[in-house]
Amino acid sequence: MLANSAQPRHDWSPEQVQALFELPFNDLLFQAQTVHRQHFDPNAVQVSTLLSIKTGACPEDCKYCPQSAHNCTDLDAERLMKVKQVLKEAQAAKEKGATRFCMGAAWSSPRPKDMPFVVDMIKGVKDMGLEACMTLGMLDQDQADSLADAGLDYYNHNLDTSAEFYGSIITTRTYQDRLDTLQNVRNSGMKVCCGGILGMGEELKDRIGLLITLANMPDHPESVPINMLVKVEGTPLDAVDDLEPFDFVRTIAVARILMPKSHVRLSAGRQRMNEQMQALCFMAGANSIFYGEKLLTTDNPEADSDRQLFNKLGINPEQRHGASDEAHEQVLMQQIEDHKNESMFYDASA
Repeated sequence: MLANSAQPRHDWSPEQVQALFELPFNDLLFQAQTVHRQHFDPNAVQVSTLLSIKTGACPEDCKYCPQSAHNCTDLDAERLMKVKQVLKEAQAAKEKGATRFCMGAAWSSPRPKDMPFVVDMIKGVKDMGLEACMTLGMLDQDQADSLADAGLDYYNHNLDTSAEFYGSIITTRTYQDRLDTLQNVRNSGMKVCCGGILGMGEELKDRIGLLITLANMPDHPESVPINMLVKVEGTPLDAVDDLEPFDFVRTIAVARILMPKSHVRLSAGRQRMNEQMQALCFMAGANSIFYGEKLLTTDNPEADSDRQLFNKLGINPEQRHGASDEAHEQVLMQQIEDHKNESMFYDASA
């Protein structure tokens, strides 16, 4: 039976989500691709660039992170970048095809003395015609409101994993701290970018728990980054077993079904994915990537290799407002009807 994706749901049960994970692989991808085509151009991928504007010496103890002061990596701590340099990087990202510029700072929470510089970065990025996204750690309501007033479009704050597994990965901030920050972001009127990391030693039940937490929010995150752990020597997770690639693709597909109108982003870990795995992720409903040679401090495929892959797959970068306007959705719905008439889609219950 095809998932009913006409309207997003917010009442998924663990049993229902587990049943999706247990579908035969082809059936799961068929459902995910069908849902995807109801809401997006299947051959368009939103392109973002991520820049570390303040690197290292983070007081949080996230076991996956080379920027944590608790982990023994060879990463050099750096101060907050100058506004002028950040805007130079944003212009370069725009020239390479990015439509959203994301800025990350290794803070537990932004300090009052840093906020004026952060605000100037946001305003400068917006003046270039780019969408602006930031991840700065936890926010109180006043901080969230200040960022929204400056014009910030998205705020990223990942849940990382399920509430049950969370304490095995992080102890310096609680799961509720993260949920509170997300609520403050929502209250400010900004869009939410929130996802997690796979391959940290979690079980299927933890992937289910993460996705249910996201999908049962009153409003789905507009952007859902799904990261594959990048193991860095000196972090507590540097020897964890590798994630099975099909488990990653299945998670992408289930995220697409549960959150049909969200952009599902391939984030960290793409450097370890071959072209075939990435193509399966796009088939499963991923429609956003980070573009550029670095994701904060870890490697990412070079822009040229991404362009080559896009060309092979017939994928185009999504225009800034190209996937959500009413006229475009009507065109997509007509395409679906045309495919049905050609017997390319079928009722899986038949």
